[in-house]
Amino acid sequence: MMSDPRDALCDAVDGSVLMGHMRELARWVKLSGTPDELASLRYFQARMDEYGYRTDLLLHDAYISLPGAARVDVDNQALTAITHSFSRGAPPGGMTGRLVYIGDGEDADFLGKSLLGAIVLTEGIASPAQAARSSRAGAIGQVQISPHEHLHEMCVSPVWGSPSPETIANLPGTVVCTVSHADGGMLRERLARGETPRVTLHAEVDTGWRKTPILVAELDAPTLGQSGDAPFILFSGHHDTWYYGVMDNGAANATMLETARLLARDRATWRRGLRLCFWSGHSHGRYSGSTWYADQYWDELEQRCAVHVNVDSTGGIGATVLRNTASAPELAALAADAIRAQAGQDYAGKRMSRSSDQSFWGIGIPAMYGALSEQPPSPVKMRNALGWWWHTPHDTLDKIDQANLVRDTKVYVHTLHRLLTEPVLPLDFAAHASALLTELTALRDALGERFDLGGLMTAAEGLRAAASAGGASDHALMRASRALDPLYYTTGDRFGHDPALPLPAWPVLQPLRDLVETLPDTDGARFLTVSATRGRNRLLHALRVATGALS
Repeated sequence: MMSDPRDALCDAVDGSVLMGHMRELARWVKLSGTPDELASLRYFQARMDEYGYRTDLLLHDAYISLPGAARVDVDNQALTAITHSFSRGAPPGGMTGRLVYIGDGEDADFLGKSLLGAIVLTEGIASPAQAARSSRAGAIGQVQISPHEHLHEMCVSPVWGSPSPETIANLPGTVVCTVSHADGGMLRERLARGETPRVTLHAEVDTGWRKTPILVAELDAPTLGQSGDAPFILFSGHHDTWYYGVMDNGAANATMLETARLLARDRATWRRGLRLCFWSGHSHGRYSGSTWYADQYWDELEQRCAVHVNVDSTGGIGATVLRNTASAPELAALAADAIRAQAGQDYAGKRMSRSSDQSFWGIGIPAMYGALSEQPPSPVKMRNALGWWWHTPHDTLDKIDQANLVRDTKVYVHTLHRLLTEPVLPLDFAAHASALLTELTALRDALGERFDLGGLMTAAEGLRAAASAGGASDHALMRASRALDPLYYTTGDRFGHDPALPLPAWPVLQPLRDLVETLPDTDGARFLTVSATRGRNRLLHALRVATGALS
């Protein structure tokens, strides 16, 4: 019996080759737009050239923010601290203000508090959402309390990509510093006792335009050549790092190299091309590289890019959980197949978060993965499950488990091989329609006769029937995704980029969700009905376009 070529490729993932890449990557601190980042990227270009890919090293302007020295002075005693990308720099002598504790920094935590000119003390790793709320409240600074003794580097800008005149005002207006859990707890306790410690924030931040690189490597399907409309799969991961960033994102870059090497062996069976992009500006520019690429190559991506597969932080020690990685609904079955085959786990799945260089949703490109493997649940309250060393100087070579790195790379080889070789793209829009029907059913039951969703549900059922019938071509499936995915993930502007803030599934339905929580026969309900009607029309149109493409 002949062996399955996919199994043979997955079995050929070579741990020694992967670890050879890791040792090279562990040599470099790769801050966005720096000479060391570019020198490290030359290593990737050489390897991709060896594997037979066409390569191009692009340089473009990006608005980059590199944190410098920081400390927090409390009654003239210095606490160890870091500042963050896109924090405001403190003036000479520091930024002094009264300290106000606001818990987790959620919307409700700001209610009823006078914060004009204050420094807010907030639980958890710094985030763009907390920075945006603090700025809107008139605070001048933030002290973030780390969940443990380690201080995690973060980007606190909610502006996705480099700012434009329309978005630059949304950059944070606060000086942001993080202190350890012990030091932050001390401040919290002093405030609880009614004390008023004098707090001064010191932060140096180098923010401005820099030339940053993107490495593009491409290989065409042999039967298609460089056809102007031939579909391709985008496989991407960021190359810039905090400190040495050996796991985040060096391991993912090694996964990209090994996956590309092995897939090229089986190129004779490809039906679609493969394009790899190594981004800069992920960590220090709020995804500035992938955003620039989406903007500059919008038309080509709209016409030809079938699926985006992202990779981040593979192979970590203790990273035994793969079942929770994210995917679009239409790609969940593919993710489940790859994870079951290569990791022996049943896929639970989740909706993709607003992260991981997902700059292509507005175009309508279905996406999957990002962070693939994660740590088991921990009592420490983290914003993700990538390990305590994530975004710290401790992200070094000893945090990589070779067996886990091989396992994760096999998942990517399996996934991309199916996307490249199957007769028709494995996009299941019946699953997408089913997910939407679940959402609509809950809204219909909650709203009753207050708002008619019958036509929308009928259209979603029609999409599910058309998708279940099969027979659609790659281009038909791509037309369906261009209609559906922007409304599943974004507020609906296919040419812009939503802020780096959480959005629910189908943001277009948010007025309906708000209507559920609003008393009927009130002005508020009537205002929401106006928005809900427009959202219903927008989604109905998208469903009909997608159904027409698949019929």
